[in-house]
Amino acid sequence: MDMAVLDENLVEAARGGSAEAFSSLVARHQQALRAFLRRACRDWALADDLAQETFITAWSRIGRLQPGANVRAWLCGIGYNKALTAFRADRRARRRDDDYHKAVSISVSPVPEDRMALERAMADLPLEQRACVALCLAADFSHAEAAVALELPLGTVKSHVARGRARLLAALNIEDEEPANASS
Repeated sequence: MDMAVLDENLVEAARGGSAEAFSSLVARHQQALRAFLRRACRDWALADDLAQETFITAWSRIGRLQPGANVRAWLCGIGYNKALTAFRADRRARRRDDDYHKAVSISVSPVPEDRMALERAMADLPLEQRACVALCLAADFSHAEAAVALELPLGTVKSHVARGRARLLAALNIEDEEPANASS
């Protein structure tokens, strides 16, 4: 039987909900997909993770595959998009880490009196405000990440961070150098 015809038959069965048929597609194409992703990523562990994500996505999108389409090319396209997303996320994380390390190297450790004043000021903040400040200013979460983690509206998180930051700066007798409309 022609390989393209076999793929077409397996795709049709998978569209009908056959996990066995989709499993056969995975078995037929996983080696090629993994090889492509390993070459593209130059990281075998990442490539294997992306291949797994590719097959999960392919299973949910099997109904969108056009009749007669090349299954291997379709899978590689999904895998490539997964790799691009992973590379972007890694680049953002590295940039965030670099910014953090630059900020840490510039800042001076607070003297014990300032540390105690900071701890007192944090303790005086309302719980939600303290949680927002702790995530966004101490744990380097974005406002959006903190909103998800705390299940709060984004605007509420931004307000809590701004108010909490102002109270902390006042407690340490530090003048605010950041513009009032700065956001992350």
